Amino acid sequence: MSTPTVDPDLPELGPEIPDAELLALAEGRHSGPHGVLGQHPLDDGEVCVRARRPLAESVTVVLDDGERVDLTHVAHGIWAAVHEHGLQAYRIEATYAGGATDIADDPYRFLPTLGDLDLFLFGEGRHEELWNAFGAHVREIDGVRGTSFSVWAPHAQAIRLVGSFNDWDGARHAMRKLNDQGVWELFIPDVTAGHAYKFQILTEHGEWIDKADPLARHAEQPPHTASIITNAPQHEWGDDEWMRERAERDPHNSPMSVYELHAMSWREGLTYRTLADELIDYLDELGFTHVEFMPLAEHPFGGSWGYQVTGYYAPTSRLGTPDDLRYLIDRLHQAGYGVLMDWVPGHFPKDAFGLAKFDGQPVYEHPDPRLGDQQDWGTHVFDYGNSQVRNFLVANALFWLEEFHIDGLRVDAVASMIYRDYSRDEWLPNSDGGREYYEAIDFLKEVNATAYKRSPGIVMVAEESTSFPGVTKPTDQGGLGFGLKWNMGWMNDNLRYFEKDPVYRKWHHGDLTFSFVYAWSEQYVLPISHDEVVHGKGAMFSKMPGDDWQKAANLRAFYSYQWSHPGKPLLFMGQEFGQPSEWNESRGLDWWLLDNPTFSGIQRYISELNQLYRDVPALWELDNDPNGLQWINGGDAEHSLLAYLRRDRSGAVIACIHNFSNEPLEGYRVGLPEGTWREALNSDDVAFGGGGVTNAEVVLDREPANGFAQSASLRIPPLGAVFLLRD
Repeated sequence: MSTPTVDPDLPELGPEIPDAELLALAEGRHSGPHGVLGQHPLDDGEVCVRARRPLAESVTVVLDDGERVDLTHVAHGIWAAVHEHGLQAYRIEATYAGGATDIADDPYRFLPTLGDLDLFLFGEGRHEELWNAFGAHVREIDGVRGTSFSVWAPHAQAIRLVGSFNDWDGARHAMRKLNDQGVWELFIPDVTAGHAYKFQILTEHGEWIDKADPLARHAEQPPHTASIITNAPQHEWGDDEWMRERAERDPHNSPMSVYELHAMSWREGLTYRTLADELIDYLDELGFTHVEFMPLAEHPFGGSWGYQVTGYYAPTSRLGTPDDLRYLIDRLHQAGYGVLMDWVPGHFPKDAFGLAKFDGQPVYEHPDPRLGDQQDWGTHVFDYGNSQVRNFLVANALFWLEEFHIDGLRVDAVASMIYRDYSRDEWLPNSDGGREYYEAIDFLKEVNATAYKRSPGIVMVAEESTSFPGVTKPTDQGGLGFGLKWNMGWMNDNLRYFEKDPVYRKWHHGDLTFSFVYAWSEQYVLPISHDEVVHGKGAMFSKMPGDDWQKAANLRAFYSYQWSHPGKPLLFMGQEFGQPSEWNESRGLDWWLLDNPTFSGIQRYISELNQLYRDVPALWELDNDPNGLQWINGGDAEHSLLAYLRRDRSGAVIACIHNFSNEPLEGYRVGLPEGTWREALNSDDVAFGGGGVTNAEVVLDREPANGFAQSASLRIPPLGAVFLLRD
């Protein structure tokens, strides 16, 4: 095919454009294509129109008023003409060899879809609804339906869009750079939901790289890596009552027993929608108040369990669409269950299609590897001192809380964020020569304060493994502003204690009681999480000493202590029925074990324990107040015994008595406040697989004990717990 070559100086083609610029337009490496392509008013009132149509034999602009303007080929597939019909909407009709004709709206005739306020707020690092501005959004402009795309890439020379809508030919859809901060934008008519896409970025070194959209709200299923255009949410929420009541609750001093699960391996083959039915039925049986999902944001490697995120704004497509996830959360709320989710703002993987060196240089990660690399996990660390990066993360937390009605975020690996020397041989001191990462600390304060301000009733939870002060102290009092903190010290001390043969426990009583020294230094969650049942650590059942009967008894006793200790109990899936094997993310739980009474008994006990917890405010109402606990006997190391009262605001109490030795205690004297007492729960009940060392009645007499004027003679089972309620 031959196309005519016309001198660009001819007036009917408009102002002259240098050949090099025309070539850049043709190749999609022009940073301001809208400045040349599209329609432009001339000084004499005429309008110049230019379009990119390589290989076309003829190109015509069809104006909104019906007039047709034939364009002339200038060079490199760029066509132009001048007309006298004024600025108006138009379409471009191109004819190709063999008579094939294409007619389409021109992407380069539309004004930017990002407004000045969006750009200003992002420039200030204060765009709290960033997901509504950046990314891909299906919308209608001037009666034309299409998709707007925007992305931040400050070092890019040019960006073009590639996708299933243009045969992955990015030269057809070059984006425009809107400002010096490196925000790029393009509206493409007739492109709708369901299409896959990526940003094709020309680096400062002249290399084209393909990147998934950092703010994509849907993505291809791994191992595919493209982003997916999705419509605005279509799900109609039915949890108004839950959200209204949530806003009036104090989650830090309300009942919270948490069932942590990995959604992809709880039961194999489920989707967000089928998980709703099966999980709710199971929770109804077990009685937990909350579920905590391990990360649901998109991640390429399943073996990372979701902790190496590439799609921070995209729920993983392994289980369905974003609206499918909304359906799951809505159903859980309507059934009365809170929903927590793990959130990972501490690091991200180095996958070539993701955030790493997003425009050929560090953008989201700190450029100095002494701060920007996390050696333990082979990942990058976010640049918390960069306003736009911080904005990306703060808005992401709000996105999950507001768009998906998540009730709380558990922030992963906080210690790795707040210390510059975390697991590093070589590190970069702060401005005062210290190890604290001030910028990360400021980020955490900002995200917590903003989340609590915008979403009343939510809870922000820190997985923080050090003694950093004030993790759950309000930000206006100098704290990090979290609502709860995982009590890793309690977990480590007690796992070490319970793994010992009961014969030797009396010499390690301090491991059991030490947590009460600092129990109110922060507001705590008591976790037995996924990290404790993988990588050779053994499942909770297998950690316990003795034969299977003793292991089961030990486990029931441990859970009794966990549920009665100040703090919010959390248990990882499978441990509620004592699965002996470690968790494996590539297969489901060993549900067949529930045919064995040893394991079904543990599960039944968890159900009863949760019911007691829900029914008795003394077990949770003063979790964060030392007045919520009164010792009965904390020093009987010889019998490995702990006994204490838990109290609620009204003064109602429950007595929690634990025997961690392997000997039953018959006629053991326990001091109690005056009143009529009854045994509410006993972990040794035969219904749970125990030996039946229980108390049919509790008789209080005038024999002093443990500082009380009266006491009861009790049967306390070996490796067991007794809960007494005062009527």
